Amino acid sequence: MCLMSESAAPSERPLRRDAERNRQRILEAAHVVFAERGLSGSHDDIAREAGVGVGTVYRRFPDKEQLIDALFEARIGEIADAARAAADHPDPWEGLIGFLTRAQELQSEDRGLRELVLGGARGAERAAGARSLIAPLVGRLLQRAKDAGMVRSDIELTDLPLIQLAIGTIAESSRDVAPDVWRRAMTIVFDGLRAECARSELVTPALDQEQTDAVMASYGRTRRRT
Repeated sequence: MCLMSESAAPSERPLRRDAERNRQRILEAAHVVFAERGLSGSHDDIAREAGVGVGTVYRRFPDKEQLIDALFEARIGEIADAARAAADHPDPWEGLIGFLTRAQELQSEDRGLRELVLGGARGAERAAGARSLIAPLVGRLLQRAKDAGMVRSDIELTDLPLIQLAIGTIAESSRDVAPDVWRRAMTIVFDGLRAECARSELVTPALDQEQTDAVMASYGRTRRRT
């Protein structure tokens, strides 16, 4: 009996290593699928990309929501880290626009991340969780630039998600034609944010947070219909 126990133990370790390799392969494949197709990518898509059977994907991640959570926690952390790094920039303006540019770069490279941040196909609760982490950091970047007299005083934090939504829509629409044209549009937007620009009075007030959330949720519903 002792000999049988000793011989059984080594056979379990390779199975555990195989399971972990499959898990990592699935996560890597999911990253590719979601980046290219958005969060509508299926278990079948991920299995094909990973080179495993779809049953393997379901065994590791029976619910796609678990897979999305496992994959994107780190991606949302990248955006938050970019905001923290921007806060250390000695120039408040450069810190703010540097962060906004980096955040857009990450989302342009990854359709799934963009949907997650903007509250797209996978629901408002997850998007709200991402914003609850990122928004306070961005709010401090914006206030620092306003306090330094570098950003027009009538810009509010709730303006920034709408700018992100507009630029992101340009990036998505032009991806196959001119993938970097969003940078031109963002430069125009940056000039409009500057305090010293000759500018027109804003004809409508900034949205409050509830209105902003409603707009972002509306974007998600529109994406699901198309």
